[in-house]
Amino acid sequence: MFDGRSWHLFGSVWTTGVDGCAILHAQADSIEGPYVQPEAVILVGVSGPQVAAPGVIHDGALFHMFVQTAFSKFGGTIEHLVSVDGVRFDRADTALTSDPAAGESCIYDPQPAIINGDLYLAFAAATTLGQPELHVCRSSSGTWNGPWERLGPIVRQTDVPFHNKVGCWRYEWGLEGPQLVQLPTGDVLLLGVCFLGDGRVGTRQRVFVAVAESLLGPYRMLGTMLDPGPDQWERGENGHAGAAMVDGRLMVVYQARAGAGKAWSCGVAELVLPPQ
Repeated sequence: MFDGRSWHLFGSVWTTGVDGCAILHAQADSIEGPYVQPEAVILVGVSGPQVAAPGVIHDGALFHMFVQTAFSKFGGTIEHLVSVDGVRFDRADTALTSDPAAGESCIYDPQPAIINGDLYLAFAAATTLGQPELHVCRSSSGTWNGPWERLGPIVRQTDVPFHNKVGCWRYEWGLEGPQLVQLPTGDVLLLGVCFLGDGRVGTRQRVFVAVAESLLGPYRMLGTMLDPGPDQWERGENGHAGAAMVDGRLMVVYQARAGAGKAWSCGVAELVLPPQ
């Protein structure tokens, strides 16, 4: 994200399995990097087995972070924290609590967005662990403090034709990692993470791209953003992308790895959408 002076990259580093994670922060003069001064983010007032996947936005004065407390367990929350420097974040409130009645027994991967002047959180939610779909909520107050009105799912697994099907023997995971970006045309771009139906574990995760005339859809699937390239570090799979309009170009920062068990790295690409 951009604070008016510098680009900031926030990410999760898993240290001890699925229940041990640190959040890192780095800065650059341009979205392409290089990003320097990586440092651990200090979170005050937030705890949980899987505190990770920070979604961050800057309002001109403060950094607002939304972070999950669990992604493979029921009963998690989405926590809202604020910071003046992007390093120390203090808890402001709980944005969302998992709600089985709303189809959100498990909630994670929050990402803030501003669409037509309204404030939204996109997130992954599931009634069955490992089978999330993409949901959204809107701030009723017009501030990042909420309260947040649930608007329900905007993309289900059955909406993504190239995604692995629930119940098939090769099923790996559901949809996650949503981000919403308003395009200059007024349309809404959705980036998300899907898992292809074929291939080995460690080669099936992909960033997918969809577009709609309004935030609630329906979304038209444009396909996956990148096939793994010739570089060794990204031959396996890619996912969890963040996008921004920069000087008229749609730039995307994403993660990729060479295969299962390999280290994740971050790359940057320009996304060129097909003509309408």
